[in-house]
Amino acid sequence: MGTTGYRELAAILRDAIQAERYAPGETLPKQDELAGQYGVNVKTVRNAVALLEAEGLVTPIRRRGTVVRRRPPMRRLGIDRYSKQKWKFGDVVAFAADREASGRAWQPTDQTQTVRQVPADQEIADAYGIEPGAPVYERARLVKDGDQPTHTLASYYLPEHVEGTPLVDPTPGPAGRGGGFAVLTMQGLEPDEITESFHARMPTPEEIDRLDLPAGEPVMILDRRTYTADGTLVEVARGVHSASRFAWTYTFAIPD
Repeated sequence: MGTTGYRELAAILRDAIQAERYAPGETLPKQDELAGQYGVNVKTVRNAVALLEAEGLVTPIRRRGTVVRRRPPMRRLGIDRYSKQKWKFGDVVAFAADREASGRAWQPTDQTQTVRQVPADQEIADAYGIEPGAPVYERARLVKDGDQPTHTLASYYLPEHVEGTPLVDPTPGPAGRGGGFAVLTMQGLEPDEITESFHARMPTPEEIDRLDLPAGEPVMILDRRTYTADGTLVEVARGVHSASRFAWTYTFAIPD
């Protein structure tokens, strides 16, 4: 195998990872060991491993070596995570519904938050039909699965909708029993319809640091708009999700 290039070696190692000959969480052999096994020089191994790292299959961990990334990820429910049975008639907010569906333990403090009044940017202003720079409340959350950050979510509300409610209380965790949707319902603004849009991109340096992302991992960007039955917009939310930490699951009736 002396003529094996780094791309060919990466393909061999990729197949081994996908077949779980190198299992999730397992450390790959040292680079000189791989070089000897496949009859290549260490530079070829280094380049092959760098390619796998860029693909998000492995990540270097200090004092351990190159570790195969863990999958399967957590389930992120689609329609079911917003079921009124969970937040209106129970006490399971959306992130907790994902945890329970994935068989993960959770506690309210898995969600931290910062609440502040900020000027509306153009997108928020257009959504609410207000002037750019008008004050809105931002409720920014960092959500973790144990010690591992999974995503951030920032929700934006009109002051007249949430002033004086638990939605502007910075205490860590959901905004009281049933979370934010329950609070809006108590304000006479019961959520009834949600539109979610997603796209993928590479993370910013700040997102890499905040979500503790390995090299090469993209993020999934969520845009969520929540409306009452009469069409009143009551929340604009933006989420940044680690792509490898979620499997997006949707169950719905097929429209006529």
